[in-house]
Amino acid sequence: MAPPMRWSSSTATVSSLALAAAILCLTAGGNTVAAFNYADALDKALLFFEAQRSGKLPAGQQRVTWRGDSGLSDGSAAGVDLAGGYYDAGDNVKFGLPMAFTVTMLSWSVLEFMPGGAAGRAAVRWGADYLLKAAVAAPGALYVQVADPNRDHQCWERPEDMDTPRDVYKVTPDKPGSDVAGETAAALAAASLVFRTCDPAYSSKLLQTAQKVFDFADRYRGSYSDSLSSVACSFYCSYSGYHDELLWAAAWLHMATAAAGNSSDVYLSYIYSNGHNLGAEQDDFTFSWDDKRVGTKVLLSKAFLQGIGKGKSDDALRLYKAHADTYVCSLVPGAAGFQQSQYTPGGLLFKEGDSNMQYVTSTAFLLLAHAKSLSSAGPAGVVSCGGGAAVPASALVAVAKRQVDYILGANPAGMSYMVGFGARYPRHVHHRGASMPSVRDHPARIACDEGFRYLHSSDPDANVLVGAVVGGPDGSDAFTDSRDNFAQTEPSTYTNAPLVGTLAFFAAGRHR
Repeated sequence: MAPPMRWSSSTATVSSLALAAAILCLTAGGNTVAAFNYADALDKALLFFEAQRSGKLPAGQQRVTWRGDSGLSDGSAAGVDLAGGYYDAGDNVKFGLPMAFTVTMLSWSVLEFMPGGAAGRAAVRWGADYLLKAAVAAPGALYVQVADPNRDHQCWERPEDMDTPRDVYKVTPDKPGSDVAGETAAALAAASLVFRTCDPAYSSKLLQTAQKVFDFADRYRGSYSDSLSSVACSFYCSYSGYHDELLWAAAWLHMATAAAGNSSDVYLSYIYSNGHNLGAEQDDFTFSWDDKRVGTKVLLSKAFLQGIGKGKSDDALRLYKAHADTYVCSLVPGAAGFQQSQYTPGGLLFKEGDSNMQYVTSTAFLLLAHAKSLSSAGPAGVVSCGGGAAVPASALVAVAKRQVDYILGANPAGMSYMVGFGARYPRHVHHRGASMPSVRDHPARIACDEGFRYLHSSDPDANVLVGAVVGGPDGSDAFTDSRDNFAQTEPSTYTNAPLVGTLAFFAAGRHR
C-alpha cells in the first residue's frame, strides 16, 4: 500500500471547526462503535465476487466452496464462447452494461488504492477475460448479454441447475449500443492499466481491444436500450443515453494510452473536441452503472490536478475539476451548495429506494479519489464551493468514512449491511444461490418452480453470501430483512466494486 496521503491546507478553506461540527451533525443518530476492521471488510468485499462467478470455477482458487460450475455452454448455440464473467446480482443473467461498469470500478479501485492487491487483480481479470471474449467473438459485433431476464425471473434456480434459455444478445452497426460498448471500452482500458507492469502482454491485448470497441461505439452511435429494448429494459435500461459512456471511455483510453507511452494522444484530442457535446459542462449528482458523467469529471480532474502539482496544468481540463467540485460541495456539510435532504436521519446518503447502497459506495469512492487527486496539487488542492470558501481534502475523507461506517454497522439499527461482517447482518438475501442448499449439500436438482419455496421462506440463507452489500435501508433508516424485499436485500457486483477501493483506503490507515 502507498503511504498515507498528506492533506494540503489553505487560508481560504472553510473553518475546520465549523466543518467538523457540520459533519458531526450529519452523523447524529448513528450508533457509536469501536473502529471497524476495514482490512477484514475488504477481504470479504472481494470474496463476494467469487460467489458471483459464472463459468468453470478455478481449482484451488475458489474460496466460496458452496458454488459450482455454471453456464459452461453459454454462447454455444450461437457458435461463440461466452462462458465466464459475473452474474450481476441475485439472478443468473449476465448483463453486459453493469458487468463492464463493475470491471471499470474494480480496476479503478485497484489502481488508486491497492496497486499490489493480488485478490483485486484476480477479480478484475475474471471480468476482463469475459469482456475480451464478448468483444472478439464475432467481427463487427459486441456481445452484451447472456439470457433473457424475463425468462430467467420466471424461475428461482441455483446457477448450477438453471435450464432457462441462455440466448445471447449483441450490438452491431445496424443495432448499435454505444452505451454498453463505451462502458466495455472503458473497462478494458482501465483493466489494461491494472496489468501494465505485472502482465504486459495481457495489458496490451486489453488496450488494443478497448480501442477497437471504442471506435465501434463512436462510429455506430445509438443506445442499446433501443436496439435490445425487450431484454435490456426495464432491467438495465440506459436512461442517461450514451454520451456519458463515450466521454468516460475516452477518458480511460487517454489514461491508458498515456501510461503506455503514446505521445500522440488522440483520446485527449477527442475529449477537447467532443466534451461539450458529450456532457462535459453538465452537472450531475449520481454515479452508477447508468450515468458516468460525474465519474468522468473526477477522473479528468485527476489529470488536471496532477498537472498543477508538476507545474504544467492543462487549462482545457479545468472545467472538469470545477464540475467535480460542484458535486463534492453538494455532499460536504457546511459547504456552499450542501444538500442536507440527500441524507437520512441516521446520516446515510439516500438517492433512490431500489438498491440505494450502490450510490453510497460509488459516492464514497469518488470522494476519496478526488481527495487523493487534490493532495497531488499542493496548496491549490482544495474544493472550490463558491463565495470564496473552499473545502480541504480531509473533509471529503470524513464524509466518505461516515458512509462506509454506516454500511458496516454505525447506524441507528446497529446492523451491518455487509453480509458476514459483524454480529448482526441480513440473513435473508435476495439471491438464488445463497437462499438454496448448495449442490454439495443437495446434489439433486431443484427445479424452476420448486425453488420459489426458498425465495418466500423465512428461514435464514442456506449459504452465507459473505461480503455482499445489500440494497440497504430506506430514507428513514428502516430495513426489512426479507428475500421478497429485493429493493433492500439484493446485492450487486456494481455496489461492491467501488467499495473495494474505499475499504482499501481505510484499511491502509489513511483516515488517521
